[in-house]
Amino acid sequence: MKQYCKVGAVTPITSGNQAVAALKFRYQDFIAKAADATYIDTNLGEFFKRKAQEIKKVLENLA
Repeated sequence: MKQYCKVGAVTPITSGNQAVAALKFRYQDFIAKAADATYIDTNLGEFFKRKAQEIKKVLENLA
């Protein structure tokens, strides 16, 4: 059976340990990208930093 999704559809992260693990992974990914020399002192690097900070706030509220 095939499944199709709508373009732009958002699937919420499930609650619990799975959500925390997914958020931690995304946080680490954004931190790594922000620290990458390719993105240092660029708008994209700043974007990655802001995203990491947003995720960190969410993780702190979950704890």
